[in-house]
Amino acid sequence: MDAHEKNRRRMVELLEQLATLDGTHESPVEGVKFLRSGRSLGRIPVMYEPSIVIVAQGRKRGYLGDQRFVYDARNYLTLTVPLPFECETETAAEGPFLAIAVRIDLALLSELVMRMGAPGRGGESAPKESSVTATPMDAALSDAVVRLLESMQVPIDAAVLGPQILREIVYRVLRGRRGGALQSLMQMDTARIQVHRVMHRMHSEYAKPFEVTRAATDAGMSVSALHHHFKTMTATSPLQYLKSVRLHKARMLMVQESVGAAIAAERVGYESASQFSREFKRLFGMSPVHETERLRAMFGVARAGELRVSGAVLSSAAG
Repeated sequence: MDAHEKNRRRMVELLEQLATLDGTHESPVEGVKFLRSGRSLGRIPVMYEPSIVIVAQGRKRGYLGDQRFVYDARNYLTLTVPLPFECETETAAEGPFLAIAVRIDLALLSELVMRMGAPGRGGESAPKESSVTATPMDAALSDAVVRLLESMQVPIDAAVLGPQILREIVYRVLRGRRGGALQSLMQMDTARIQVHRVMHRMHSEYAKPFEVTRAATDAGMSVSALHHHFKTMTATSPLQYLKSVRLHKARMLMVQESVGAAIAAERVGYESASQFSREFKRLFGMSPVHETERLRAMFGVARAGELRVSGAVLSSAAG
């Protein structure tokens, strides 16, 4: 048995103790969430916040435009921008899907990159335009994850040691084979910075009117240039991205706050309830009422601002 496999089994043992319910749950260490699913799930639309997802057991397949990627016990996921995509979840023969998600903290990332020195040091740089990558795990990273999970068993250890081990995990990813995916966040050119600002506005002001022409002007680029850079980073257009953000926000509102489709549509910026219902069904495969009932029956509500959906956090925090 190699070192990583030994670590993986220990991760499963610890997560079985720490994550006892299906869904996404806050951990004792800020910035880390537990992910668990007791059954396999078909392809569903999700929106992930920028994060590193490390799987101990089971598998997820992600679909983003023409991209297909797998993250499992041998490959972790790095997502550098909030992206709407589709994924399916597979449990393992031994038990449920189990993983942790580490939120990408730009302040920590900036400090680590600065301390590491020259860009690209320590590993193969990923293409700057790559917003989502799956990278093979190594024993050093899985060992750090084990120590992080072990620290969570004792509150004082979680408070004191947890943040330090979390720092090591981000460092290990930076030093890994595709560390350039994270380093690129600190090396963005003007166009990528402007696209990030447009995306941030979409997440913080999703209910307000949005004009691509105005956004392009504010970003100091042509409409065609904005479309090009936006699609390179997200595999979709600005308007399609905003539509996905609004629909995910509306789904969260309906499940958590029990508001009707018409009210949810208005709150996220739709002027027409019928258009909202059509676009909602096109994205999620069923009407707002049926999708709300399905999610309530399957997962339930975690707390205000967060819906448990098998490893995907659909919340305002995703921005």
